[in-house]
Amino acid sequence: MTKIRGSSLKKRFHLALRSLFALMPIGFKFSFYRRMVECDPTPDKRLQLKIADTEEELTACFSLLHDAYVSSGFMQPDPAGMRVTIYHALPTTTTLCAKYDGKVVGTISMIREGVFGFPLQSVFNLEAVRAKGGNIAEISALAVHPDFRKTGGAILFPLMKFMHQYCTEYFDTRHLVIAVNPEKIELYEALLFFERLQQNVVDKYDFANGAPAVGATLDLKFAAEVFKGGYKGRPIRKSLHHYFFCMQLANIQLPQRRYFTTNDPVMTPALLDHFFNVKSNVFSRLDDRKKSLLWSIYDLVEYRPVLPMLGGTASESHPLRKHQRYSIRCPAHISIPVDGRDRDFVLNVIEMSLSGFQAECGLELPLETWGQASIVLGETETSIVRASALRRKDTKDGHFYGFKIDEPDAIWRSCVTALEMGQTHSDLAVA
Repeated sequence: MTKIRGSSLKKRFHLALRSLFALMPIGFKFSFYRRMVECDPTPDKRLQLKIADTEEELTACFSLLHDAYVSSGFMQPDPAGMRVTIYHALPTTTTLCAKYDGKVVGTISMIREGVFGFPLQSVFNLEAVRAKGGNIAEISALAVHPDFRKTGGAILFPLMKFMHQYCTEYFDTRHLVIAVNPEKIELYEALLFFERLQQNVVDKYDFANGAPAVGATLDLKFAAEVFKGGYKGRPIRKSLHHYFFCMQLANIQLPQRRYFTTNDPVMTPALLDHFFNVKSNVFSRLDDRKKSLLWSIYDLVEYRPVLPMLGGTASESHPLRKHQRYSIRCPAHISIPVDGRDRDFVLNVIEMSLSGFQAECGLELPLETWGQASIVLGETETSIVRASALRRKDTKDGHFYGFKIDEPDAIWRSCVTALEMGQTHSDLAVA
């Protein structure tokens, strides 16, 4: 009885402290949170951070996420003991894992905008974020093993650093968006400088079992400057600016890509079948539109037996399956005749297909004028093709052009073939 009474008193004491803390000025609270930061520049060598790409790793991530969500009331227990969503099936979603002594102890997923949008856009308006330009990724499915939740960020901070580095260097992302419980939002605001999408709290967020949620965003284009100001004067071990922007972690295993692609898909036909048909009924619950979109993404014959069948519509004839284009981010330049002489324009290619590409350019290009383009598709892969800009779209960040190419060279064809045939990121890795 004494032990029970003591536990009750301790709980009431903590609740009283939390209520008192909530009444303090926001600047004081944020400063307090930042003082509690402790970043280890040389984590234990037993800690490894990588893309989760095996059945074992993905199962451990989904199981860890399931237990965290169930204990927080964000989902009902699932018979398979895993939290698996349709977004995990997409090649535009990457799941990271933190492993300690070979065991998964942390996970986080980045969902870049794809055919199904984002989970949070069902309740939060992203128009103001979109207006700034650049790709958006929703940070979701964060969980840390209970044994490591009170270790001062020993797992969380390395996982966050990996996420930040991956989004900026590999995932072609400018804006991060999150939907978190109101009790956690101030930590994201104080430590990571997220800004709320709207002031009011969404009372019921269906993606989290009807729990309340707050939406927030971080513009990675200005993050380094903001972090530098926020952590000015802090010791190195207590500065997330130094941790995220000024140092490397040997524990992080970055993807080794042959081409400058922006996705690291991991779902083979066997993995899709295992997680979305056998272990869950995610595929069978989709409506025909979403099933069609799924067929348009996984259009290799190897995937057909595991994809959900459409209700009366033949998948082979679906228009979304035509003209496959691939996301890429690579430097290029094109020489075009202007006023009687050749002029060189710098491009940033963001999408390619067998017959053309899309690119950004800071200058105005003449349309329907042929020129020679040099496109760096990978570290050792440069394609030389004749190209002509057919259309232009102007934005605050510059001009976006759609190009057609006259005849793809061997390097261009090889890249497109690799993207067409590659099922996972390991298929496109450096040999």
